[in-house]
Amino acid sequence: MNKDYSLDNLPEIATELIKVAAHKTLLFYGEMGAGKTTLIKQICKVLSVEDNISSPTFSLVNEYETFSGEKVFHFDFYRIEDENEALDMGIEDYLYNNTWCLIEWPQNVENLLPLDAVEIHLSILENGQRNIQLK
Repeated sequence: MNKDYSLDNLPEIATELIKVAAHKTLLFYGEMGAGKTTLIKQICKVLSVEDNISSPTFSLVNEYETFSGEKVFHFDFYRIEDENEALDMGIEDYLYNNTWCLIEWPQNVENLLPLDAVEIHLSILENGQRNIQLK
């Protein structure tokens, strides 16, 4: 998947992303303002999350529940300074439980991530649109 998109077609991008993802751990790479949290919010809507979705910048992880009772975990490791902080919060319990794990700033905990996680790279284009690439 390599596509340019705008906010108008974000629901379609999120739906396609969920369909093509080979793993439930999704790693979101992109500069500040690239749209990581916005895309995660839309993915949560597609997954039928009922909760209010916000970035867990200070708490490191937010737990959401879908309409069917499935858990979705949203991580933001922007402020993490050492991988031990992630270990202390029990990251391994989240990542190896076959639940949706949506991770912003995964490069700050890269040694702890599953090898089969899906990398999602977001970038801002000159025309204001975004580009998404799956790896």
